[in-house]
Amino acid sequence: MTQRQKYDVAAYIWPSYHYEPRMEHFWPEKDGEWYTVRRATSRFPGHVMPRIPLLGYQDEADPAVMRQHVKLAGDHGINTFVVDWYWYGGEPCFERQLNDGLIPALQGTDSKFYLMWANHQVDDLWNMHVDTKAKPVLYTGRVTRAEFEPMFNRIIEKYFRLDSYYRIDNKPVFSIFLIGAFVRGLGSPEAATDACQWMRRRMIESGFAGLHLQGITCGDHFSCGEPLTRLPIETAIEATGLDSATAYQFCMDGKSTGEYPAWADEAMSKIDRNEKRFGTFFPHVSIGWDNTHRNPSAGIEEVVTGSNPQAFEICLRRAKAYIDAHPKQAPLITINSWNEWTEGSYLLPDKEFGYGYLEAVRRVFSD
Repeated sequence: MTQRQKYDVAAYIWPSYHYEPRMEHFWPEKDGEWYTVRRATSRFPGHVMPRIPLLGYQDEADPAVMRQHVKLAGDHGINTFVVDWYWYGGEPCFERQLNDGLIPALQGTDSKFYLMWANHQVDDLWNMHVDTKAKPVLYTGRVTRAEFEPMFNRIIEKYFRLDSYYRIDNKPVFSIFLIGAFVRGLGSPEAATDACQWMRRRMIESGFAGLHLQGITCGDHFSCGEPLTRLPIETAIEATGLDSATAYQFCMDGKSTGEYPAWADEAMSKIDRNEKRFGTFFPHVSIGWDNTHRNPSAGIEEVVTGSNPQAFEICLRRAKAYIDAHPKQAPLITINSWNEWTEGSYLLPDKEFGYGYLEAVRRVFSD
């Protein structure tokens, strides 16, 4: 097997570590979810909390901060960022990290970004003071066709035209988190088919080679985070005509607790199944899972234990081997995450492991 000369190693960004006025009721100190990170407590013996960032509690809407991050990523083999992108109530949310921080920081570099439309509902998940078993919906991620068209046209003009936007076969990549919510918002699988065909036409009309539409896997149904949108994967694939899929978090294709090696193996063992379902599947590696920050009642049942850079590196090599064995597809690997501090899955250096996770990526993917 011939090893590739270049890999597109893409880390997800959760863009909440800056002031977002619409979410101030969750994080009243006006520096985003650092509010929650600072207040984390240990829930069981050996539970390492709080997690302390070595670079400090930075404002990720600051271009100087993001230039530091882009360079740090590039020095360790990460050359792409997948930005969680939000749209609620007819307008964007959390966009300052992207517009003010990341995009200016990418200028003059070879690094890229693309959008993953995080179209899930907002309830009290981000409120560390409220038990998440009671979940009143504050914002819905579903959109109607009347809202979807101007939203997508805005994405075309604001992001797809940028030189730093990531493309496959010269087509901008647009990823959708919950395909089920997308279909239900439009009204039916048939309406989703029509909307996706419209998207592709709009891209051609706008001067692009086309659109690469990507879905996110989630067990046997596209239902994560929104139980009422359960939709069989086969129905969603047929309705949307996805060009590819990848994963967002190992716990979405497996369990939310356990020891890291077995937890990761369960999720990664589904790669071949996902390839058969989607035709093109880009492998994914998660660093860990710890959902106790935000949930006052959560304990070890929401924590993956035994996460460490060495175990993570084994998974990276497995993902790399898959890409090497599929030379006809783009060399894309996704990682959760660059900065998911409140879900226990981040590449940024911390007090416990230092730069260990970044160094693992560099050993696997950098010359």
